[in-house]
Amino acid sequence: MYKNKMVLSVIMSLALLVSACGTKPAEQTSGNAGSGEQPATATQASKLDAIKKAGKIIVGTSADYPPYEFHKEIDKKDQIVGFDIEIAKEIAKDLGVTLEMKDMKFEGLLPALEAGNIDFIISGMTPTPERQKSVDFTKIYYTAVQRVVVRADDKAKYTTVDSLKGQKVGAQKGATQETIVKEQMPGSEVKAIGKITDLIMEMKTKKIEALVVEQPVADAFLQKNPDLVYADIKLTTEDSGSAIAVKKDSTDLVEAMNKTLDRLISDKSIDKFVTEANALVEQ
Repeated sequence: MYKNKMVLSVIMSLALLVSACGTKPAEQTSGNAGSGEQPATATQASKLDAIKKAGKIIVGTSADYPPYEFHKEIDKKDQIVGFDIEIAKEIAKDLGVTLEMKDMKFEGLLPALEAGNIDFIISGMTPTPERQKSVDFTKIYYTAVQRVVVRADDKAKYTTVDSLKGQKVGAQKGATQETIVKEQMPGSEVKAIGKITDLIMEMKTKKIEALVVEQPVADAFLQKNPDLVYADIKLTTEDSGSAIAVKKDSTDLVEAMNKTLDRLISDKSIDKFVTEANALVEQ
């Protein structure tokens, strides 16, 4: 009886040993090591490779912001043009991929990027601390001055920030200018609208009394609307730079884009693109 118990004990021990040999150690079955999942950093670092493998890169823009990006009929065909678009083309060329454009309202750009519907944003976007919480930015590629636009008949009436107290001031919804109005014109009521063209119409129909906008953009519209002029109003923070936005932690993509921007800044190509875009606006 004792011998039978000994034999049974040996058999059970062997069975447990065989079973243990067929089981992977716990660390090998974790999501970061033994499964099909990649560590987060490896997945994020592959963004550039994924774009090159797809053979295309998708840019999101809001094409109502001349000379940055705007619609223009060329050879009887509606096209999106502007100096931002020329920069995007150069990035695609340097990456060896084709460029696909998606036009949408400015406030929809960041959600589209975070959802993965576009690969990057180039739309005169300022890399504010708030935006940097959700996306990454390249270096600044262009800096413009913020200006206040009023109707020509009201130029003598609106000469200071205080003179606009109690009045409606327009700004592009979701853009830096909306924040400027809220912070630097607290006595005014901000009216935020997605398209600059709609804001210009609000000015002309006297639904707003002033408009805060970047100077290159304002120049483009003032050339076509002589009834609008710059007010002699100084904003405390007039300069704001534009940068390209990409999905958070896309380090390799940011580095690649910065190389293109370095080249375009160094050889003065961006200045050339701005001049050409302004000329298109005037045509």
